[in-house]
Amino acid sequence: MKVTRFLALLLVCFTCANAARKPTNLVFILTDNQGAWTLGCYGNPDIRTPNLDKMAAEGIRFTRALSSNPVCSPTRATFLTGLIPSQHGLHSFLDPKYMIGPEAYNTLQEFTSLGEILRDAGYTCGLSGKWHLGANMTPSEGFTSWITKPDGSTQEFYDQKIIENGEIRVEAGYTTDLWTRKGVEFIQQNKDRPFFLYLAYNGPYNLGKLMSNPPQNRHAAYYKGKPFTSFPRDAMHPWQWANKQFHNTQTAMERCAAETSGVDDGVGEILAALKANGLDENTLVVYAADQGWMGGQNGMWGMGDHFRPTGAHELMMQIPLLFRQPGKIPAAQTCDALVSNYDFLPSVLGHLGLADKMPQQPPSPGRDFSPALRGEKLAVWDNTVFYEMETTRAIRAERWKYVARYPDGPYELYDMETDPQERFNLFGQPGTEATRADMAKRLNAFFDQYADPKYNIWKGGGSKAKRHTE
Repeated sequence: MKVTRFLALLLVCFTCANAARKPTNLVFILTDNQGAWTLGCYGNPDIRTPNLDKMAAEGIRFTRALSSNPVCSPTRATFLTGLIPSQHGLHSFLDPKYMIGPEAYNTLQEFTSLGEILRDAGYTCGLSGKWHLGANMTPSEGFTSWITKPDGSTQEFYDQKIIENGEIRVEAGYTTDLWTRKGVEFIQQNKDRPFFLYLAYNGPYNLGKLMSNPPQNRHAAYYKGKPFTSFPRDAMHPWQWANKQFHNTQTAMERCAAETSGVDDGVGEILAALKANGLDENTLVVYAADQGWMGGQNGMWGMGDHFRPTGAHELMMQIPLLFRQPGKIPAAQTCDALVSNYDFLPSVLGHLGLADKMPQQPPSPGRDFSPALRGEKLAVWDNTVFYEMETTRAIRAERWKYVARYPDGPYELYDMETDPQERFNLFGQPGTEATRADMAKRLNAFFDQYADPKYNIWKGGGSKAKRHTE
């Protein structure tokens, strides 16, 4: 009897030791064209996001996370590689011919990305959702489970073409629900091994012709006719080039709200699946958007590529960024550090105990903010981030923001302490000469250090994607 009890105790100890040694799972939820300001946890009074609000309350919310580019292919490449567009070569959204067909190729093939790092560390990696980085028909970058879209843009969310098992088919119903359902299936199938789920929604999207179509999902009736106080009604900005038809329109606001709540539903289902499978405390869940988005602020609608000259407004850059892992990440935290999506890869690897696996070539400008996830103060942190979209570059520091455009401007300079909405361009104003020169010097030094000559547009380099501004 004593021997039996001893063996049972030994088995319990062995099981607990194995559980303690099991690597932390990763669920990375990335949305398409979503400004942080559209979520309840970032102060939106109109749009219902209860699951994201709960996720923020149970973990850490970054209040000043900015994207290094305003469109999807470059930003998604940056999240996965820690490199800026002038390094990975994607300066704009990828052409359809590189996604499917004889010219299709994986635009990240020469780099070591997050999926490959985790695969080599023993993880099973799965993609559910938007890829938009080339060669969409076949799994790549460490992923073995793969369901995605054949294109990058979104025409609608219903009865759309998808790629599964190497074939294109039409998915009846709501694709936001499809990506969630496939994500839940992946979790259930891999619950006994370390896994990385990349749940890459193509919603809420918030641009294109679909914004003229009333929403159809389960939230449509709730938002019908609602007054949206968070969408400013303002005169259209003179730089607005695309999306003019959506300014101050009720249908576009309802569509944004309903699709945002639709994604929030999916987040709730993913968190519930982790809990139901006993994976809650051993899974890091990250929620972010590929780039920011504006819905009327300063008379602007959309992202940087919807303006001429290309825009670099703060809300085109600001993204939601939430991290949650009960027991490892203290609840109800906020971090006000200025961080970029190029900081994501080193920070996630740092949290997972894989900091030594961070690729060294090309050298990433990314910094490791993982101590903040544990509730520690970032002892040394430079509150400066950088941004680029083809011929437009910007530096955002604690107080000042400077925007330059190659070769001859226009230039912008804002005092973000006194003018956080960027209403008053101080470039050329008396008394700002020294600030202007310092910011220009720092901007140029950053790109001189990190840009690959092959992809440095300011010095004659090219892009893997079609150029949209010259």
